Amino acid sequence: MNDDALSADLDALHLDAVSALVRDMSDAELHHVAELVRQVQIERAIGDGDEDAIIAAAFETGFGRDGLGALPWVEGNVIVCPGGTVSKSKSSHKCRFVSVDDVWVWESSLLLREDKRSSPGNDEGFRAVALLPLVDGTGIDVVSGKQRSGQHSVDHVVSYEVRGGELVEVSQRTITSHH
Repeated sequence: MNDDALSADLDALHLDAVSALVRDMSDAELHHVAELVRQVQIERAIGDGDEDAIIAAAFETGFGRDGLGALPWVEGNVIVCPGGTVSKSKSSHKCRFVSVDDVWVWESSLLLREDKRSSPGNDEGFRAVALLPLVDGTGIDVVSGKQRSGQHSVDHVVSYEVRGGELVEVSQRTITSHH
C-alpha cells in the first residue's frame, strides 16, 4: 500500500469517527459544535489572508465601468464584497451593496473589515470593499438599486450561500416597479 492510499484510508477513518461522534450528540451539543466550527472558520479567515493586499487588489479590479461593485468572490478564506454609489446629482444615484444574512454588510457581526474611498472621476459617490469570513451557511444578497427624486428602489438582487467553502449562486431576481 502506498502512502497516498494509506493517507486516504486514514482520512476516511477519521471522517467516519467524527461522523459517528456527531450523530451521537444531543441537540445542545450539536449547537455548541456548530458555533465552534463557525468560530474556527472566522479565526482562519482572519489569520490566513493579507487583508491590505486583498483590499488593494479589490479596489483595482472589483468595480465595473459603471463604477458599481462587481459580484463578490472568494479569496482564500474570505469573501470580498465590493460596493458603492455613483451620484449624478444630490437626488439621483445608482448603488450596489451586499447584505449578509439580511443585514447590510457594514452592520454584520461577520464583517472583518471594510475600507471606503471616494469614487474616481467626475461623479460623486464612493466605493467600499468589505471582507467577510468564508463561513458555511452564510447568506449573501447583492442588491442593486437607484434613487431618483428622493425615492429609492431596488432593481436587481443576486443571492448566494456559502456551501462547502464555496460561494454558490442560489437565485437572481429583477424587481420591476409598477406605477
